[in-house]
Order: sequence, then C-alpha cells, then structure tokens
Amino acid sequence: MMKIISVILVSAMTIANLHAQDKNSIDMIKTENLTLTQEWDKVFAKSDKVDHSKTTFVNRYGITLAADVYKPKGATGQLPAIAVSGPFGAVKEQSSGLYAQMLAERGFLTIAFDPSYTGESGGAPRYVASPDINTEDFSAAIDYLINRDDVDAQKVGILGICGWGGIAIQAAINDPRIKATVASTMYDMTRVNANGYFDAENTAKNRNDKRASMSAQRTEDYKNGYYKLAGGVIDPLPDDAPQFVKDYYAYYKTPRGYHSRSLNSNGGWNMTSNLPFLNFKFFEYADELENAVLIVHGDKAHSYYFGRDTFALLRGENKQMLTVKGATHCDLYDQTDIIPFDEIAAFYTEYFGK
Repeated sequence: MMKIISVILVSAMTIANLHAQDKNSIDMIKTENLTLTQEWDKVFAKSDKVDHSKTTFVNRYGITLAADVYKPKGATGQLPAIAVSGPFGAVKEQSSGLYAQMLAERGFLTIAFDPSYTGESGGAPRYVASPDINTEDFSAAIDYLINRDDVDAQKVGILGICGWGGIAIQAAINDPRIKATVASTMYDMTRVNANGYFDAENTAKNRNDKRASMSAQRTEDYKNGYYKLAGGVIDPLPDDAPQFVKDYYAYYKTPRGYHSRSLNSNGGWNMTSNLPFLNFKFFEYADELENAVLIVHGDKAHSYYFGRDTFALLRGENKQMLTVKGATHCDLYDQTDIIPFDEIAAFYTEYFGK
C-alpha cells in the first residue's frame, strides 16, 4: 500500500514539475519592445489591393524580429501564408517587401521580415550574419504564422531572395512544417564564402588566409571596443567593376532601391560576419528534403550556377527550377514585369494543396 502511495506521490510531483517547467518556458519567450516605423517608407509603391500592418515575433535565440504583414484586402477566414526575407544585406522595405505585397495581391497572407541584427529587428551586436541564427529566423517566422488565427497552419511556406534563397532551402531541410519553399536569384552563402565567386578561391590556403584575416579583425574589434563594418556596395563605383557589381550599385545606391536601414546601401556587414560561413555547408542533406521547392533564376545572372547546382542536389518531382530568360541577378529584385509572380503563386497553391 505504501509503495502505491509513493508511486502516486512521485507521479503527482512529476506532473507538477512539468507544469512548472511549461510555465517557466512560456515566461522565457519575451518580446523586446522595438521602435517600428509606422509610415510607409518602402522603395516600392503601396498597393490598394492589400492591407498592411507591422508585427514582431521572437526566434529561438530570444531575438525579436520586425516584420511587415500584407493581407489581401477584405480577406476573411484562414489563408495560406508565406514568410519572405532577403536579399543578403537588404531590409524588408526593399525586395522582400515587394515580393510579399505582390503575393498578397494573389491571395496569400505574407510577412516580410528583417533578419536578426539588421533593419528594425533586434539583436546585438548589429549587422552580423549567422548561418544558424538566420536559418532559425525563417523557422521563427513559421512559429508566428501558424499561431495566427487567420492562417491555415497546414499551408505555410517561405521565400528567400539572393543570399536568403539558400538560407530558405536550408531552413526547409531542417523544418518540415514548411510545405513549400521558393528561392529567387539565390546565392549559397556558404559556398561563395568558402570558395569565392565561381569557385575561383577553392583552396585550403585561400580559406586559411580568410580565417586568419577575420580572426585578426576579431582581436582588433575587441581591443577597440566596437565592430568594424566591411562597407556596403562599393561607392564610388570603379570604371572596371564587374557588371554584377554595377548592377548591385544600380539597385542599392540609387533611388531605385536605396534605403537608409539597408546594410548594402550603407556601411555593410560586420567585417567578421563571413567567418562562420567558411565552415558551414548548407546543403549536406539536401537530398532528404521532402517538401516542395521552386528555384527561380535568371540565365544572365552571375549567380545562376548557385541555383543550377543546388537544384541538382534536390530529389523528387516536387522540386522545380524556373529559368527566366535574359534576366540578371538584380532584375529579380524588383522588375515586376520580369519576376514570374503568377508562376510562383501557382507553385504555392499547388503544393499547399498536397
């Protein structure tokens, strides 16, 4: 009898402890009070077909992220939803916001968010990138979306542009809640940092030289008490700059795409941001990704090889690549007559229904 009583008491204490742990866990998820701009400060025009609002959500590392919500005007009930981010070094007022708004016009509830440490999002030090934390940012966006009353939790996806295209695919590999993923004009940030552009620096010596340089910069940053920035898109633009650098300048440094909070438009990333990307491979388990992926890339983009080679790693009939003939890398940032929004929307609709 005493043994039975002891078992009951232990069980009761275990349940009580679990409830206490649950309460403590809930208490740990705290949203930072961010200062969010309420005025329309995007580099693109506001649509009269979409309702816009601001929101925040928290990632698994406790960083509060800022986002713009775009919802079809007059929409009711639960909607399919998409989280959008990118390009690498941009903010939600640029390309990602445009994509989010255009997809909201096509019936989706969308959010465009600033990654950790950038834009209106929280996190310190500022202007630092992380292959792990930035992958987590997408999953945190999924946490937020599937807990909204107006979202169909079985129909959520993500879209990454440029460097966040590769990060989006990595997030999808890790998070099966993501039913469909689009990577537009994508970079594999782990490959370009480890191997250089077009794999021209793919040697141990080159990687070790980069590690040595950034490690020395870490020493200097700590000594100086601040993190030195690498600089955004080069300005003034040299006459002999590669065409893709000229294309970046034409977007980030002119009224077409300049934004005061954009890293690429201004001081750039923390100089040591690229260090972890040297030792991180995004697509080690790409063949295990079961849910749908669409890679959209221009065949005139200097980055086309990232999309092509990543697509070759994926398995299954639900993996697609859409090549936009004649499009450069930056054309797919904001050229609405070139970006295949209807095809992207149709892809999500098809695979959200499966």
